[in-house]
Amino acid sequence: MAIKSGTPIGWQSVNAPTSAFHVPRETDETSPVEALPVAAPTVASTNARLPQPTQPRVLTVANQKGGVGKTTTTVNVAASLALAGLRVLVIDTDPQGNASTALGIDHHSEVPSIYDVLVSDLPLAEVVQECPDISGLFCAPATIDLAGAEIELVSLVAREQRLARALRQVLDGESRAYDYVFIDCPPSLGLLTVNAFVAAQEVLIPIQCEYYALEGLSQLLKNVEMIRTHLNPDLRVSTILMTMYDGRTKLSAQVADEVRTHFPELVLQSTVPRSVRISEAPSHGLTVMSYDPSSTGALSYANAARELTERQS
Repeated sequence: MAIKSGTPIGWQSVNAPTSAFHVPRETDETSPVEALPVAAPTVASTNARLPQPTQPRVLTVANQKGGVGKTTTTVNVAASLALAGLRVLVIDTDPQGNASTALGIDHHSEVPSIYDVLVSDLPLAEVVQECPDISGLFCAPATIDLAGAEIELVSLVAREQRLARALRQVLDGESRAYDYVFIDCPPSLGLLTVNAFVAAQEVLIPIQCEYYALEGLSQLLKNVEMIRTHLNPDLRVSTILMTMYDGRTKLSAQVADEVRTHFPELVLQSTVPRSVRISEAPSHGLTVMSYDPSSTGALSYANAARELTERQS
């Protein structure tokens, strides 16, 4: 079923017969040769300079299923765009603060964070920190205080629109603060995720190349449609990225083919392989772009970022 970009997506399109998949043995690491053919040997040469969008693009990175690579996708696509000369902001709305950790941003409980923006109306500009190793990449960190924000937001006025209002104050300024804004969401549909949907124009969905890839996707699309109807008519699913691709298993190819069949105009051609380097990078407070810029994981995210810039909203 072909879906035109820019139109709402109905949940019926994801009723794929996943039970037909044969589940082969998974492996721990994808062969660089089999994972993804890359055209350039380094991130710098892949995305030497990427075009600036005509208007700032705000993307929520969401999937209600955990462990699909939401945070990894957020920080590495953002880093790749910043390395290509663009100004990028990552807003971490996950109480675990993993995006803040991966970007090397201080996020202990005394640090001003996105919690203070949502609950106490602190201006967003006052909590943003610049990534220490990548110029042009900024982060609004999450602290453990955010874990209680779901309850505290319930009694506040316009509780679903607090992030949108704070972000609008930054983007509507006289000077252009950011070219891209990525909002990293927790794996749930609470008020934090709703705030992220209301603040964005686009949704980027990472989908794991494994058996349960389509599990819950229909519900996610129904939720996006609900937000469109009641809170944010400009929201649309614009991009799907296949993650954890293992070229040595039939399963990864089957899942990728299944998703491409149902969403041919939304799925990026780039796929992100299973990679030890991607997994190791956050433990050093780095994205894979800084940790190992010549790795297949870094090159894959660089290619995905380039494709994203070619899909102007």
